[in-house]
Amino acid sequence: MRRTLANATDAIAGVGLFTAAPSRVRFAPHNQGTPGIAIVINGREPFPATLDSLHTEPLHLAFAQMPARSTNLASTTGVAATVEHAMAALAGLGVTDAVIEIDCEAPAAELPIMDGSAGDFARAILAAGTAEIDGACEPIAPDSVVEVSDGPASIRLEPADTCSCVYELDYSGAGPVPPIGAQRAEWSGDPDQFATEIAPARTFSLAPEAQAMQAAGVCTHLTPREMLVLQPATADTPAAPIDNELRFADEPARHKLLDLIGDLALAGAPIRGRVIAHRSGHATTHAFVRALLSR
Repeated sequence: MRRTLANATDAIAGVGLFTAAPSRVRFAPHNQGTPGIAIVINGREPFPATLDSLHTEPLHLAFAQMPARSTNLASTTGVAATVEHAMAALAGLGVTDAVIEIDCEAPAAELPIMDGSAGDFARAILAAGTAEIDGACEPIAPDSVVEVSDGPASIRLEPADTCSCVYELDYSGAGPVPPIGAQRAEWSGDPDQFATEIAPARTFSLAPEAQAMQAAGVCTHLTPREMLVLQPATADTPAAPIDNELRFADEPARHKLLDLIGDLALAGAPIRGRVIAHRSGHATTHAFVRALLSR
């Protein structure tokens, strides 16, 4: 079953997480000529939001020697940056066909980060409503295990009759005391669960990471009141937000699960099976999707 939006959403305006550039995004019903999820930058030609469009050049020189900090897609019409939360909102709510319209005059059209979650995107999609459209949407359903790993990070898909995703957050080995205790978050594939339990979870960073990024000239437009910054745990105290409050006790794991859902959507079709991600980030998920599609 294919599903699109019943109506276009209102525009959502804000600034990019890494570029600080103002932008507006709107979700619209599917484009007959471009099935699946498509992206339109500043009214130009649409291009598919799939792994084939992955853009691997870093958004900032500070990220040149780091694994991917966001998911960016590109075509000859431009670069759409930090698309993972928008992709997660569509996938999590069961939308298979839609257009993400971005208006931004910066060299990289970065989607607005809002509060660091997919909450505003999910609310806009739910307000617009969804509708079934003609055509089958065959899931990707491997009949054997698919697994990739990168050091301590791994993603494994086990064959199953349903779709579910697990994220295991684990900072063990990062010093005598893990900066964040072990956490585990799971999505059953249910849109209602996504809207209430996963979409509101925010991007987070540890205080030393945030300080290092700002020293390198990144995210200087944001404060811990606007983005979730955690003071690392000590032997006596757990990790705690600075000038902010957690929405869920396991909000970091839930947000990593949110990112996972958005990046898995680059496969271009729903994935049937049980996906278990351990310590993974964007780069590992991109590699996993590539391995999955090669099967």
